[in-house]
Amino acid sequence: METNKERQGGNRPVRRIVIAGGGTAGWMAAAALSRTLGKVLDIKLVESDEIGTVGVGEATIPSLVHFHRLLDIDEQEFMAATQATFKLGIAFEGWRQRGEDYIHSFGMTGTDHWTAGFQHFWHKGRERGLAGDYGDYCLELAAARDNRFGHLPNEGLNYAYHLDATRYARYLRRFSEHFGVERIEAKIASVDKDAGGDIAALVLDSGTRIEGDLFLDCTGFRSLLLGQALGVGYEDWSQWLFNDSAIAVQTESVGPAVPYTRSIAHDWGWQWRIPLQHRTGNGIVFSSRYVDDATARAALLANVEGRVLTEPRVIRFTPGQRKQVWARNCVALGLASGFLEPIESTSIHLIQRALVRLLQTFPTDGISQADVDEFNGQADADIRQIRDFIIAHYKVTNRRDTPYWRDASAMDVPEALRHRIALFRETGQVFRIANELFAENSWVQVMLGQGIHPEQHHRSADLMGDEELRGFLENIRRGVAQTVARLPQHETYVRKYCPAGKP
Repeated sequence: METNKERQGGNRPVRRIVIAGGGTAGWMAAAALSRTLGKVLDIKLVESDEIGTVGVGEATIPSLVHFHRLLDIDEQEFMAATQATFKLGIAFEGWRQRGEDYIHSFGMTGTDHWTAGFQHFWHKGRERGLAGDYGDYCLELAAARDNRFGHLPNEGLNYAYHLDATRYARYLRRFSEHFGVERIEAKIASVDKDAGGDIAALVLDSGTRIEGDLFLDCTGFRSLLLGQALGVGYEDWSQWLFNDSAIAVQTESVGPAVPYTRSIAHDWGWQWRIPLQHRTGNGIVFSSRYVDDATARAALLANVEGRVLTEPRVIRFTPGQRKQVWARNCVALGLASGFLEPIESTSIHLIQRALVRLLQTFPTDGISQADVDEFNGQADADIRQIRDFIIAHYKVTNRRDTPYWRDASAMDVPEALRHRIALFRETGQVFRIANELFAENSWVQVMLGQGIHPEQHHRSADLMGDEELRGFLENIRRGVAQTVARLPQHETYVRKYCPAGKP
């Protein structure tokens, strides 16, 4: 009887890694593999300077901080090289209703009881006139509103980065080459497969063959290896995620960098504004079903600050994922594996998750189908959970002023999300799925921010009298306010901590 490994390349040991494509995905892969397994692997990365990258994934989430720590990347060096700033969350402007804003921040809000989340005690406090704004009880959110940042003891402040994606790939290239990665400047002309259907080699435009045991597809939306060569299909999620286009542009900085991403709602999409040390990243994400490129471009350029530095460029995408992200001896990373719009800055996180998972299941002695199946199952769960969180931003809104927002609020959503929304609306409860990226506080902040007011609260909150509840809430609010007041201004801290390096 054949074993799982015998069905995958004849139980061939994996010693040669070939990464097709650079950019953020390719160089993150090179960095992670070379730093951890570089002594036992031969790692080559093939990319061409003539092929541009999307290069707009400039906002991240806290998991990247931990990824860098695993690789022992010096934070100050990295931030100076990428002209990065700190990020404490995302400000959603006009999403709930025109003129109404909220922040989805990192970290925790308040203090939970083992029976119920803090939102229940806050809800009871609002009923009794004892509670302030929900954000008053979250350190990261309050610091973001006040444009403050500083490192606190014991990782007391949760944060991520705004970074220059092109400089980040360049930084990781230097890091990876130090650990033995060989970069090959070339275009991929074709992909050779062996008699069993596995990928055998990349054929370059020079005719050179780059053979390998395991191939990582980092070729972006084209997915030259997994999609084209191996024929793995794509699952389209545009019935829930209407946006299929983006236009990106860079502008000069005109003021102090704030420690949050701005997400500004438009009549048919939304606009991002990401402050770096040396410039601001801008873009508009929209649905071609509701607006044309020219109108979207004009709206973007009318709503940027500072001199425009680059020519606006249009990016097309189909929201969804490959039906498998690991097939045979090929693993797709980044855009080659799928794409969810950048509203919650999850693209780099998904690359990172895939890399950690690959290292945990690394096929040193040969590819096991059981490992492949587990990898694909976890990857599928990750992206679907993130997908539902993103869909919630459109489904849960009070906006009915344009066809785009009316259609989004009226759409039928996946059953798991429908249940989450109903549960929170009726009871104020959020139950996190195991290993889910977005924790209870994220769901509460977004659903409250988007306009859901729970009909009930947990009865644990009723056990406190007015004085006890007032004291409980006030102690948390005062502690947050006092800590924020001691933090320096974000711009001041960045300039002292990691002043921009040379381009």
